[in-house]
Amino acid sequence: MKIILASKSERRREILAKIGLSFETMPTEADEIFYEGEPPEKAVVRIAREKANFAKKNIKYNSDYLIIGADTVVYLDDKIFGQPKDREEAKEMMRFLQRKSHTVYTGVCLIKNGKEYKEGFSKSDVEFHSMSEEEIEWYVNSGEPMDKAGAYGVQGKGSLFIKRIDGSFHNVMGFPVDLFYNLLKELKINLKEMV
Repeated sequence: MKIILASKSERRREILAKIGLSFETMPTEADEIFYEGEPPEKAVVRIAREKANFAKKNIKYNSDYLIIGADTVVYLDDKIFGQPKDREEAKEMMRFLQRKSHTVYTGVCLIKNGKEYKEGFSKSDVEFHSMSEEEIEWYVNSGEPMDKAGAYGVQGKGSLFIKRIDGSFHNVMGFPVDLFYNLLKELKINLKEMV
């Protein structure tokens, strides 16, 4: 079975490779727009579906393929945080998140052979330690926050500032493998035959 990851995320590629999958990547041009009043769990599933559908339109296979779309956001105080647009926005996000508990949502959409869809979301609560302005400046200057929802990476330098995680670590990293596995089972795809 051909596996297509409809994402440019290095973290998602890393996670899929670690569980032993061989796959192609197809970065998408889906707009990551959040609608006013849209719940974060609905937003991430919708955007994951849009990414998967974008890849579907550009696939040449007729059968025996699986498309994986995913999207991650950080949510706190009725605000959805995607990737920062620039360094100043990254700093603002870090100031806002410190000393608070926020929720990370990742939506996943799987399309089997262009016809069967299964989708869902995962959520994890993350609490940050307090951060000084000097620490925020250092972290943003490292470049790590710039392509990550909420402006931090749980698997890198950002881990220094995380007090606790309640839920899936891989969800916070950007791809909840437990949800992925359950969606595969719903599609009657045997992971053991894919690795």
